[in-house]
Amino acid sequence: MEVIIFEDRAFWALLEEVINHFKEQQILKAEKWLTAQEAMKLLNIKSKTTLQKLRNEGKVRFSQPVKKIILYDRESINRFLESHARKTF
Repeated sequence: MEVIIFEDRAFWALLEEVINHFKEQQILKAEKWLTAQEAMKLLNIKSKTTLQKLRNEGKVRFSQPVKKIILYDRESINRFLESHARKTF
C-alpha cells in the first residue's frame, strides 16, 4: 500500500478544486439550452458556419427567443453525436 502525504494547505486546495470541478459538471448537465460557443465546444467544431449548417439541415434542435440569440438543445447535440458514433471491433 502506498501512502501519500499532503500539507494541510495543499490538501484543502486540492479538495476545493475537486469540489469546484464537480459543481461545474452539475451546472453543465443542468442547462438544457446552450449558446453557440458552448454548442461548438461540445461538438468540437470551430466554425459558426458548420453549426449553422447543422441547424439548417435539422440535425440539431435550436430555439431563437429573440432575433439575434440562438440557443441549442444539449440533448439534440448529444443525440447527433451518438448517432455518428462508431462501434469498436
